[in-house]
Amino acid sequence: MRADVNGLSWRKSSYSNSESNSCVEVSDDVSGLVPVRDSKQAGGGPVVVFAGAAWASFIRDVKSRRA
Repeated sequence: MRADVNGLSWRKSSYSNSESNSCVEVSDDVSGLVPVRDSKQAGGGPVVVFAGAAWASFIRDVKSRRA
C-alpha cells in the first residue's frame, strides 16, 4: 500500500534540536496512520507509514524504557 504524503504538515521529534542532524519528523494529518521521515531528506526522501496503534505502542515502549 502506498500513502500520498504530498502536502502533509510535519513536526520534528520533541527530542530534536537545531544542532542535531538526527531528527525524525512525523505527520498527524492522516487519520489512523503515522507517516515518519528523516528531516535531513525532507524534500524527497523515503517516508515510512505506521498504523496509529503500532506507533502508539512504540512510543509507550520507548517512554517506559527512559524511566
